[in-house]
Amino acid sequence: MRRTAMALAASTASVSLAACGVIDGVGGGSSSASPKKGDDITVGLLLPEKENPRYDKFDYPIIRDQVRSLTHDKGRVVYANADADKTKQNEQLDQMIADKVDVLLLDAVDAKAIAPGVQKAKDAGIPVIAYDRLAQGPIDAYISFDNELVGQVQGRALIEALDGKAGTGKVVMMNGSVTDPNAAQFKAGALSELQGKVNIVKSYDTKDWKPENAKANMEQAIRSVGLSAIAGVYSANDGMAGAVIDALKEAGASKVPPVTGQDASLDAVQRIVAGEQYMSVYKSYPQEANNAAEMAVSKVQGRSIEFDALTRDKVDSPTQKKIPSMLMPVVALKTDNIKETVIQDGFYTVEDICTAKYKAACAVIGLK
Repeated sequence: MRRTAMALAASTASVSLAACGVIDGVGGGSSSASPKKGDDITVGLLLPEKENPRYDKFDYPIIRDQVRSLTHDKGRVVYANADADKTKQNEQLDQMIADKVDVLLLDAVDAKAIAPGVQKAKDAGIPVIAYDRLAQGPIDAYISFDNELVGQVQGRALIEALDGKAGTGKVVMMNGSVTDPNAAQFKAGALSELQGKVNIVKSYDTKDWKPENAKANMEQAIRSVGLSAIAGVYSANDGMAGAVIDALKEAGASKVPPVTGQDASLDAVQRIVAGEQYMSVYKSYPQEANNAAEMAVSKVQGRSIEFDALTRDKVDSPTQKKIPSMLMPVVALKTDNIKETVIQDGFYTVEDICTAKYKAACAVIGLK
């Protein structure tokens, strides 16, 4: 995928438009809802899995509430989660087409397998916005984080953690699923930082992103490389990072080597506080979800000014060039910026993080 710009300006433009009263047609003439479709719209939301709690906890409710807000409580969101089953997701997509939703927000389980369904939606006149993962087929727009940057941030952090061992230390890479195009971008970004600077002794593509598969891979790496020889682990997300850390501890590690992650899940933040996980990548899901809802509403209502302001980037998929897109920035989450990220943005409270088990560790880093 080719990146041509960053999307923070697009987000700012969207906020500016809303502040000027353009959203919801308050600003007058050319920006009002098209005669064909007003506020009584139905957004179909297809999310990929339940292993990561973000989808039910953040993405769905935020998108639902934002759609309601933008449509004066007349719009609704129909939600389906595929539970990591690509066949199930295709069936869910077919059902939403049959139910004649007005627009689809699609976070694909398998970017290639969903392409025929995307074509069906297109044939039925239903716009499809790829959400978080870039699906193949004739999609109308794409919103996600800058995925190569995610991998670069993780790679840089791991090199920083290795410090003097960066040149000689043996590193295991625990990448995501080959069916998720984001995983390939995370991996490419990480390799752009790690190759030539560390000794990558094992690299795994983890089936379905499942922690149990990551743990089995890590156990194999420990047997092959030797526990004491592993200087660090690149893990593409927090779920797998937890499984990697469990495998290392069960193998007898008295001190867990640096392990990366992504998603800023609560258990990962607690592992960071405790010194078991070195870092995670914080991505503002509320910002992504709110912007996705704005894109969906403006698309189906024919609000081209707002839609163009939200999609100033262009990306390529294997089946389509120059897709209107928004790529959002990310932050490396470590012990020193927990307050300024997940707590400030309302993801978690200090009480959520600093339970009895972690209270002492929280005190050490001034989290109270």
